[in-house]
Amino acid sequence: MQITPTPLDGMLIIEPRVFEDERGYFMETHHHQRFQSAGLHRTFVQDNLSFSKKNVLRGLHFQKAKPQAKLVQVISGGIFDVGVDLRQGSATFGKWFGAVLSEENKRQLFVPEGFAHGFCVLSHSAHVAYKCSDYYDPEDEGGLHWSDPDIAIDWPLKNPILSAKDSQFEYLNDQVF
Repeated sequence: MQITPTPLDGMLIIEPRVFEDERGYFMETHHHQRFQSAGLHRTFVQDNLSFSKKNVLRGLHFQKAKPQAKLVQVISGGIFDVGVDLRQGSATFGKWFGAVLSEENKRQLFVPEGFAHGFCVLSHSAHVAYKCSDYYDPEDEGGLHWSDPDIAIDWPLKNPILSAKDSQFEYLNDQVF
């Protein structure tokens, strides 16, 4: 497994070792000891699976008092996956990083606690699986507006399909952290 840091401290791209032959492939998507030795000292307590159609944008979501680290991967299709640093005092507060995750490249994105997370679907549809380091609490959920000009995420689509909730999120400068 290859672990590559991103420009945002703590956010990592993980490329699992893939064993492929004419029958298909095998890879480990999570190995606690290897993650520990690479400095990823997290215990994941919840797994989620999302199915979305092309041009759907989900996010940007975060938990306020009970932040979650996430390990994100695509089972089918492809997405542009984004994390935004919301850690007070961080040198990269309000900055974002995005990566294409797909069934072809088999990459994973580790998004640490204190980040907002979201993705848009690039393919016809996508199945996205992610592990969380804390349980989801609907009373603790927060969000950032996907097109906040102060964050200026370079999304690969301009007119996404949003949920009613996601379309109502506030801008970064309107929030208290």
